[in-house]
Amino acid sequence: MQKKQPIGIFDSGIGGLTVAKAINALMPNESLLYFGDTEHMPYGDRSPEHICAYSETIVNFLIQKGAKIIVIACNSASAVAYQMLKDKYQGQIDVVGVISPVVDYIISKDFKKVGIIGTKATIGSKNHENLLKNQKPSIKVVSLATPLLAPMIEEGFFNNSISQTIINSYLSNWRFKGIQSMVLACTHYPLIKKEILKYYHNAVEVIDTTEIVAKEVMASLESQKLLHTGKKERIDFMFQNLLKASNELQKYFMGGMSALRK
Repeated sequence: MQKKQPIGIFDSGIGGLTVAKAINALMPNESLLYFGDTEHMPYGDRSPEHICAYSETIVNFLIQKGAKIIVIACNSASAVAYQMLKDKYQGQIDVVGVISPVVDYIISKDFKKVGIIGTKATIGSKNHENLLKNQKPSIKVVSLATPLLAPMIEEGFFNNSISQTIINSYLSNWRFKGIQSMVLACTHYPLIKKEILKYYHNAVEVIDTTEIVAKEVMASLESQKLLHTGKKERIDFMFQNLLKASNELQKYFMGGMSALRK
């Protein structure tokens, strides 16, 4: 591995660009290689077998393209495929998911009751809940699958009255009464963080994965002596099926940097 090799990042669509943006901000000298599997999105509605198969194919592709570390910028893939990928590529390339770093952050706080929203695959896996309970048995964790949110965001419907209505409908669920923090267990959801904060009148800490995961990636690169401090060489975006919404959101995230379309 060489320091100048890119950080490989993948997601089922455009949501992982929130993680890419945070990594780019924290490590501006690093080259990035982003793959959005828009052909099979959303992963939240896919079977574990399919998610694992898609993830392994993408990781192999990113390795062939020269990635020095793999970032699973997708909660569904992290929930279902992370351990498989970690075991399969052990000794070859480090794999960073988006769940464990967030769990570690929550444990470091004094939360008594935590809410989680995510896709069906993420919530169904109970990964967040199990990891939190193993480390802090006293914590109360309540979760809810919110399957309309990721497709809504993929189509560009956010920060408007339609998205606020859908968000409010989910957050008003009785099980979230009394929570002190809400975990956005989908990398699409930082795009609607303002709307979620608005619902809670800023009285609940809304936790997204982006900056937390970026710090985890930086720590991994530092420990392997792979952190690049030279000139950034490239940022490449590749999508299986580039939607118009994805193109517009990509420009929004990365300030109009050129995309590679597949």
